[in-house]
Amino acid sequence: MSIMRTSKITTGLSAIAMASVLSMAAMSTQAAGLNELFGNNSVSKAKFLPVDEAFDVLTSTKATSKGTRLSITFDITPGHYVYKNQLKVRFPKGISATPFTYSRQPVTIDDPTFGQVPVFKQRTVVATTTLATKNGKGAKNAPILIDWQGCATAGLCYPPEKVKTKINIPATR
Repeated sequence: MSIMRTSKITTGLSAIAMASVLSMAAMSTQAAGLNELFGNNSVSKAKFLPVDEAFDVLTSTKATSKGTRLSITFDITPGHYVYKNQLKVRFPKGISATPFTYSRQPVTIDDPTFGQVPVFKQRTVVATTTLATKNGKGAKNAPILIDWQGCATAGLCYPPEKVKTKINIPATR
């Protein structure tokens, strides 16, 4: 009877050990796949750039008589694009924004996730909006959150990105 127990325990331990080995092999394969995709493996060449290499996003502001003009410049690496409709600006209550204007015209693509959508594939695109306070008194260090998303035409969509900044809005009265 004790031989059977030992046998069952040994069999149970063997099963656990085998499951652990298989689990580690699966994780190793998954890590190797991610390393291969993003070039963290010195042996393989990266298939996709990290998001900060594929897209360089800069913001600038300029005070105007109507508020503060916020410009968002996208430097897009060839073979990548930015979704026009995924570009959004979030700001505190009491602030308003004009609709974006763009330095370039978007092109329409048939995206596997969103269907027919406008995107920017050009090397440089500037999106501009004017932010103002609703009461006209102005605001200092107003927190602004810029949401955007881009993809590689080779088949990778990067997760949505966020850019945080603070701006001053002059009084308009």
